[in-house]
Amino acid sequence: MPKRIAPLSDIQVNKAKPKEADYKMADGGGLYLLVTTTGGKLWRMDYRFNNKRKTSSFGSYPTITLADALQRREYAKKLIANSVDPGETKKAQKAAQGEQDTDTFEVIAREWLSKFAHTWVPSHAQHKLERLEKNVFPWIGKRPIKEITAPDVLAVLRRMESRNILDTAHRVRFECGAIFRYAVATGRTDRDPVADLKGALPPVKNGHHAAPTDPKSVAPLLRAIDEFQGSFVVKCALQLAPMLFVRPGELRAAEWSEIDLESAEWNIPAEKMKMKVAHLVPLSKQALQIFIELNPLTGHSKYVFPGHRSPLRCMSDNALNAALRRMGFEKSEITTHGFRAMARTILDEVLQVRPDFIEHQLAHAVKDPNGRAYNRTAHLVERKKMMQLWADYLDGLKVGAKVIPLKRIA
Repeated sequence: MPKRIAPLSDIQVNKAKPKEADYKMADGGGLYLLVTTTGGKLWRMDYRFNNKRKTSSFGSYPTITLADALQRREYAKKLIANSVDPGETKKAQKAAQGEQDTDTFEVIAREWLSKFAHTWVPSHAQHKLERLEKNVFPWIGKRPIKEITAPDVLAVLRRMESRNILDTAHRVRFECGAIFRYAVATGRTDRDPVADLKGALPPVKNGHHAAPTDPKSVAPLLRAIDEFQGSFVVKCALQLAPMLFVRPGELRAAEWSEIDLESAEWNIPAEKMKMKVAHLVPLSKQALQIFIELNPLTGHSKYVFPGHRSPLRCMSDNALNAALRRMGFEKSEITTHGFRAMARTILDEVLQVRPDFIEHQLAHAVKDPNGRAYNRTAHLVERKKMMQLWADYLDGLKVGAKVIPLKRIA
């Protein structure tokens, strides 16, 4: 006897995650959920008609729930029992309604994600899908894309704004625009209504340089950097940028003569600093390991991060931001300078580090109680602890560790 298949549950369907290859979750009676590498969850039913194996599509989850899929399976079985092919019936129905089901916003959005997923690291593609599933599909996902207007999209964005996730609203606005432009290019709609919403949302108040300051938003960014497929030199610089939170120009111009691997310190001379004061950056174990791994490749050069065209020059000022854009992060989401704001906010508000330690490590003008500027080694012991705490915290975010406020470093 064939092995009985246990029926699926709502929890199993909801928690199904993408893997390296598409896979099926069977319910029985030919019904299964196809989970794609980009996170799509598609209901399918295999059946035989006139001794031929066929497959019928029931739609995508969560638009089509498990209960909906089960009802469609039973309806299909009744058709087969009455010598009617469910697939041909569905084709006739779609022809009668002008193929509207294939032109909904959600269908086209998932198609867009699948089409361009290879241009993003997997974790970033998954993050885009989750944003759309949570914030967009429940409101306009089932509607034909050519019927959706600018006010419809604005209403979706306003809901996010009212929940104080304005940065997410800006990202969703950009992604919706890309989906509409894809629909225009493939002949499913006439224009992109999102273009009319420029300036409709207030700007994100993250300071001059965009940066995520919510740990939940930082985690996918860090994972995307670790998955970066470009130059190893650029990848190392990207990994160090949030960890060391120096100014981008200071990072790019780092010289091997300034790096003390034995003492785990980076001594930046005064002439390279904005305030023209020498600066010392303690290196965490993680940062030190990156420098050690990079040394065999660029250690013969003056610069830790030599330029692509000439080792006599340091990396260009656009290399890191361009890499972030290639990974799918927009200028409104993160710039390399924004890693400083990210560290300052989280070290203070989450890890509860003393603000003067943070400001000193940022190389801001900090004075002692007598009004004198601190020297480069001030609070060095505490700053070394802070930099290791910060690196460990970032590692925890990447693996999904729970965010727990820690005792102040004093």
